[in-house]
Amino acid sequence: MSTATLQELPAGLNWLNASQAQLHELRGRPVALAFVNAASAWCAQRLAELALWQARNPGRVQVLVVQVPRFDSERQPQRSLKLLRRLGLTFPVLLDADWVAWQRYGIESWPTVLLIDADGCERERIVGLGGELERALTTLCEDLPPPQDDDGPVAETHPEPRLALRFPSAVVATPDRLYVADSGHHRILECNHAGRVLHQYGLGTADFIDGPDGQAAFQRPQGLALEREYLYVADTGNHALRRIHLGTRVVDTLCGNGRAGDPAEVPGATSDKSPLNRPLGLAVAGNQVYVACAGDNRIWSYDLGRSELHLRAGTGQLDLRDGNARSMAAFAQPCALAAVQQQLYVCDALGSAVRSLQLRSDLVQTLVGQGLWDHGDADGPRASARLQHPQGIALSADAPLLWIADSGNGSLRTLRLGGGDLATVNLPRRLHGPTGLSVAAGAVWIAETDAHGILRYDIASGELSDVTIGE
Repeated sequence: MSTATLQELPAGLNWLNASQAQLHELRGRPVALAFVNAASAWCAQRLAELALWQARNPGRVQVLVVQVPRFDSERQPQRSLKLLRRLGLTFPVLLDADWVAWQRYGIESWPTVLLIDADGCERERIVGLGGELERALTTLCEDLPPPQDDDGPVAETHPEPRLALRFPSAVVATPDRLYVADSGHHRILECNHAGRVLHQYGLGTADFIDGPDGQAAFQRPQGLALEREYLYVADTGNHALRRIHLGTRVVDTLCGNGRAGDPAEVPGATSDKSPLNRPLGLAVAGNQVYVACAGDNRIWSYDLGRSELHLRAGTGQLDLRDGNARSMAAFAQPCALAAVQQQLYVCDALGSAVRSLQLRSDLVQTLVGQGLWDHGDADGPRASARLQHPQGIALSADAPLLWIADSGNGSLRTLRLGGGDLATVNLPRRLHGPTGLSVAAGAVWIAETDAHGILRYDIASGELSDVTIGE
């Protein structure tokens, strides 16, 4: 245990959503100083654990989040704040754009949580997802009087506006319908192309409940895939694969138990209680639902006929490596999928890459992307083209064209399959954190997540228009 008072926060850090404060001003109350990267699934998991503990123990610990950028786009204060708010967090956030605080406190990896006692001394640091965070936080508060208020001395300011959508993360379009994962409102919406809401699936509060549409509940759903009368949902906050029967409007769970964990591949055993680890992207082909799990960097498939979960690709390491799907290939936080025939395309967020998985040969190849720290904004041949933190992909039904939501660059890109180049679509304005994409009815439908909206890009005319979601 350290007895030395922790150094003050470096001068000049950008407080993104709270008034400036210094550590000495927080004396008398323990502080959890969490060094994170907003794009990291592991950091998201650690922040969720902090939020859960604080909800159970209001006012006991002041949590301060130090956002350390991985991508160039995260040096923009608004971009970093939006990525963190997608997680539903209201902690005060400081942007350590030049890694100054990281170096001052000797941080080596994220997430790292520094636990500071009421006297301003560092008690413990918990690195990665290891360590007993709950126990450490409880110990930090021992023998302290109850807090005088529940908000703490540093509170969030200027919250997100109240709009019809809140951080929509996925959209699926048919010739006459739109299905939207309204992630921040914990629900799935069925709309017409004009945006009129026809049905809502989920109560709109974070929970994990099966049943009819008015009784079921989701928690930050992010991925969608439609096949005939079923809409499949990557219920990210519940670490589960869910399903909506559009005819009966009943929601059930195929896989996942509400907690992050290592999926179990047990042939012949039903998988409804097997854990998943932050499922984000889905695709359906035949009787298989393919699931991209960002928490374990793997691609899984759920066999609808046998109710079995199978590992399809990924060693679990965070890396950008090609080869045999199970023994060599590695992904870097896969977040979106698209399937055609015996080919699965994977959007690899932290690798700023698009990959392919040949389902017959189990071969993984990188189409665009050079490495975990190699990103940018460049069109042209695949060897020189660059993306930055892409979040979504979709296939054209009538052309060998892959559409890409290049979230870090705020753009819509295309990759011509069969060896073609990467190109940027000429839009009238920059996009704000686009994630989900869908192609139907002559248009690309875009979930513009950070702007809380849905867009329609007319492929023939090039017109970009807002889809006003409402009753």
